[in-house]
Amino acid sequence: MKFSIKKADIIEVLSKVQGVTGRRSSLAITETVLIRAKNDGITITATDLETGFEGVYPAIVEKEGTIALNSRKFYEIIRDFPTDDVIINEVENRWIEIGHPKVLYHIVGMNPDDFPDAPVVENTKYLEIDSYTLKRMIERNVIVTGASDDKRAHIIGVYLQKVHKENKKSVRMVSTDGSRLVLMDGVYEGDIELKEGEGILIPKKGLHEINKFLDTEGVVRIGIKDNHFVLKKEKEVIIVRLLEGAFPSYEQIIVKDNGYIIPVNKQKFSMLLKRMSILSSDDYKAAIFNFEKDSIIISASNPDIGESKEDMPIAFEGESMSIAFNPRFFIDTLNVIDSEEVIIFLVNEEKPCLIFDKEDDSFLSAIMPMRI
Repeated sequence: MKFSIKKADIIEVLSKVQGVTGRRSSLAITETVLIRAKNDGITITATDLETGFEGVYPAIVEKEGTIALNSRKFYEIIRDFPTDDVIINEVENRWIEIGHPKVLYHIVGMNPDDFPDAPVVENTKYLEIDSYTLKRMIERNVIVTGASDDKRAHIIGVYLQKVHKENKKSVRMVSTDGSRLVLMDGVYEGDIELKEGEGILIPKKGLHEINKFLDTEGVVRIGIKDNHFVLKKEKEVIIVRLLEGAFPSYEQIIVKDNGYIIPVNKQKFSMLLKRMSILSSDDYKAAIFNFEKDSIIISASNPDIGESKEDMPIAFEGESMSIAFNPRFFIDTLNVIDSEEVIIFLVNEEKPCLIFDKEDDSFLSAIMPMRI
């Protein structure tokens, strides 16, 4: 096999697949990228057995063939290569030359026949969705993470389902860690193999990898095929194995009836919460939110460090309420809201606090009170 490539054509994709090939695995072959040279291009494939990637890129192919190269080392060579053109040549016994007239690397590859087969996703039904919308849906949902050792499917996964919203076909992503919930809807065209009301669980780590390939413009296609979630772009495909398990019923949590609607300046509220979280620790995460007429007073106490208290004027006309929340959850939510003003929806001391983007009703966050 021998081909020549432009550094600029593959450096970005090699950087993005490091999250897949860099994961620990009992199979050394999953630390490689599979490169197939054929006709006027190359195909780059990567997998960790749960998330798989395949993309097609231009190249000048002198001799067709297939090789498997250590992903990290190949990326570092291409990243720091001093010329725009790189020649890759398989010489013998899986030894690969990577170079140019003045630079030459001689590295050993692995047997490409050992590379895992990719799932077949032909004849898949796809829906089309705005790439930036899907990117925002993922970014807003993956902020909700459970404990690092939590293996429950509904905690390490994001729930995807079809919903009808205001006579528009929408797809919804929902995630929870048991103490908070985030959801976002996106309008789509086309269809997928998913009945309305039913859903699938996509691993958050797989969505992290998908997010790297989503642009802020254009349209992408997503589908479901044989227990896999598929993202398809013009020349790239990412396939993620679904999780097995059920997502808890969440509809009652997001009901917006018989409560107080409180508009709040996002920046001022976020800075207040950051100041109140300074004294927090793993053992003392809570802050007390005191809602008074036209005011909110937030206080935090940590017997190992000290106390803090701050008030902020808000448009609240209800009876006084004192509720304990984790301020970090509010900060995480405010960080992914674009509007200058957010809406807080509050019912009582036992119900979750709902947070909305004032200018985007497709997003919602629910934060449960804490018991202290």
